[in-house]
Amino acid sequence: MKKKLLFIALLLVGMTAVCAAKKEKGKFVKVDGVNLVKPNGEKLFIVGTNLGNWLNPEGYMFGFQRTNCEWMINDMLSQMVGPDFTAEFWKAFKDNYITRKDVEFIAGTGANTIRLPFNYKLFTDEDYMGLTASQDGFARMDSVVNWCRDNNLYLILDMHDCPGGQTGDNIDNGHGYPWLFESETSQQLFCEVWQKIARRYADEPVILGYELMNEPIAHYFENKDELNKKLEPLYKRATRAIREVDANHVILLGGARWNSDFFMFTDWKFDKNIMYTCHRYGGDASAPAIKDYIDFRDKTGLPMYMGEIGHNTDEWQAQFVQVMKDNNIGYTFWPYKKVDGSCMNAIQRPADWDSIVVKYSETPRGTFKEFREARPDQMTARQILMQFVENSKFENCKPQAGYIKSMGLKCEE
Repeated sequence: MKKKLLFIALLLVGMTAVCAAKKEKGKFVKVDGVNLVKPNGEKLFIVGTNLGNWLNPEGYMFGFQRTNCEWMINDMLSQMVGPDFTAEFWKAFKDNYITRKDVEFIAGTGANTIRLPFNYKLFTDEDYMGLTASQDGFARMDSVVNWCRDNNLYLILDMHDCPGGQTGDNIDNGHGYPWLFESETSQQLFCEVWQKIARRYADEPVILGYELMNEPIAHYFENKDELNKKLEPLYKRATRAIREVDANHVILLGGARWNSDFFMFTDWKFDKNIMYTCHRYGGDASAPAIKDYIDFRDKTGLPMYMGEIGHNTDEWQAQFVQVMKDNNIGYTFWPYKKVDGSCMNAIQRPADWDSIVVKYSETPRGTFKEFREARPDQMTARQILMQFVENSKFENCKPQAGYIKSMGLKCEE
């Protein structure tokens, strides 16, 4: 009798565990053929924006040209106003550039998804955005998760800057070559950081998925064919690391050459919950212009998502949005916020921003003598930098109504 009761008890425990696992599994967005499906069974068609520049600064969004990635900006600011004030600037920038109000505004336009670009250094003890240890990556990411949860938005985590650099241009904050694909040390760190992130968010249904890397392998390099062959194996390796701690979330894979080439992928369904992501800037706003993306989606039978699009006229964008809707390709526009416009929320340049900060960023600074001779008045430069932070706050930005409407979203004039 005791053995029978023990068997029944164990059976009940097992059934409870299975039911709990099924319930947990049902909380997450999943891949279902060429579609994404919400936990309630409804199709999810991604519409939203990118929080670019916040956790992966890019020069052009400040109005800089030559100084066009985080380490260059950090060096330039340190030369101009000193490393300690530069660290103060970065903290104020991170505290104010994106806040709950920004996420509430995005949700109010009718968007359903935010893509969050980030630098892997936010999860290491490397020097990044004013910190050299105890990085605040999880604190920043947790905030966005909470804001998205409160506003019924999904979140895609996009490692925009990978160890060693995955692209070979300014966008990966690297050193002009995709060293990631030739360095075992960087590849191991790449997988470790993703596993660390996945372990923390394994049970978080607000997160739609993990985009392993942004725009890998630019077209500049003579050995790009050899580099392309290394992309899918590294994706598989990182996916295995994630699946050791997280069986729930979608994994997003971008193609080479600015997320536009997919020919190097052969084992399309190496994981049961993966999808692919493309980017498009310029060209014709037509279905033939993205035929390769559509054909690859149809061939693989997996979802295709336009992770970045934008920087064009409102008319072009509205036309392309219709093309994407007609062809079942969800999208997030780039970016949400930057100086001037061509975004959802525009930052006004402070007075003398161009004549002092932008000028210093463009001035040759190859020697210490040049640092000193180009350096502006300290009080003025520091005031201007903090005014930029003030101008970047949500309440001081200007919503771009035409741009937002061209995205297929709503905005009051």
